Amino acid sequence: MSLSGKRVAILLENIYEDQEFWYPYYRLKEAGAEVVVVAPKAGASYTSKHGYEAKSNAAAADVKGRDFDAVVIPGGYSPDHMRRVPAMVDVVRDAHDAGKVVAAICHGAWMLCSADVLKGRTVTCFFSIKDDVKHAGAEYVDREVVVDGNLVTSRFPADLPAFCEAIIAALQK
Repeated sequence: MSLSGKRVAILLENIYEDQEFWYPYYRLKEAGAEVVVVAPKAGASYTSKHGYEAKSNAAAADVKGRDFDAVVIPGGYSPDHMRRVPAMVDVVRDAHDAGKVVAAICHGAWMLCSADVLKGRTVTCFFSIKDDVKHAGAEYVDREVVVDGNLVTSRFPADLPAFCEAIIAALQK
């Protein structure tokens, strides 16, 4: 189950959901992946919903989504801040267009909407944004994890074990 040699970007912005950032961060590192925290600014600290800080490694403007094997988008309210930064959206779109794994949990699906990668896809997300994903062209389903091609989506923190398992499985293909 080693992800040695795999590079994964985890996106970061203020008001991120603590569990949805830290659980994949450590799970992917434990599996052997190189995890790079990508945010609007490199070396900056971003605060979670519960006051925990995380520090970015790279600025979105300085990376390409295709340079990673996967891009993970945590939820909370951070995706609403992420989507205001064109370079953050570009990372998601570029990874998707290159066929890389793009994984979004909870409100992370907002970034999939903004990146315009949902037409004809089946996804899940936090129920309050299901209309957004539908309007972006996706079919919404209420399941703990949905894998549709290179997209991996989940609903909320309780889905994290299935979400991370699906990301790891997709990276091993």
